[in-house]
Formats: sequence, structure tokens, C-alpha cells
Amino acid sequence: MLTTIHPKLPMRDKSVTKEYYINRLGFEQQGGEYDDYLMIKKDNIEIHFFLFKELDTRENYGQVYIRTNDIDALYQSLLDNHVAIHPYGQLDTRPWGQREFALLDPDSNLLTFGQSV
Repeated sequence: MLTTIHPKLPMRDKSVTKEYYINRLGFEQQGGEYDDYLMIKKDNIEIHFFLFKELDTRENYGQVYIRTNDIDALYQSLLDNHVAIHPYGQLDTRPWGQREFALLDPDSNLLTFGQSV
């Protein structure tokens, strides 16, 4: 029945979003080139973005939870690439049995990465 999910998040500026996800997080662009839409992919994760120029980042509640099978290596690779980790989202083992960390993209979409412990 259900096989995959591709969350859609808002972006204010496609070039800024593209640079962040491709050059900082290691994603690749998918599909064609569209003025108001962006599709990116890394491993089995695909995220879509739609243009929302009037987005108030203080009121953006876009969020995705991404599972990984090597949270420590992923975390270190982002630190090595100088990606800012959310101030309250440092890598830690949570009471619900997940080792997690989080970051905010340029539009304040929250990306949480987790691995079962």
C-alpha cells in the first residue's frame, strides 16, 4: 500500500534553499528546474519545497523527522561542514529511545534526525 513519503516544506528563496540543502547537507537536486518548486534527494530521503515569499520564519512550523542508521557519523559530518545545530537540538539520547539532533534550515523548517537505541 503506502511506500514512501516526500514532505513539502515552504521556502522563501529557491537559490538559498538549494544552496543550503545541496552544498551544506549533501542532497542532490531531483526532477526538472521549476521557478517555484524544488525537489531534493539524499539516499532514500526526498524533500520537496514550494515557494512562499511571504513566509514569516517566526511563524513557520514546518518539520520533518528523518531516520538514520548512523546518527553519530551524520552529526559529525554536519559539524565538519559547519552546519549550525539547533540550540536545543544537540545530539543526545532521548527518554523515548531515540538518539537525536535537530537543525533549522534558512526558512526555519525544523529537521530532526533520529536513530533508535
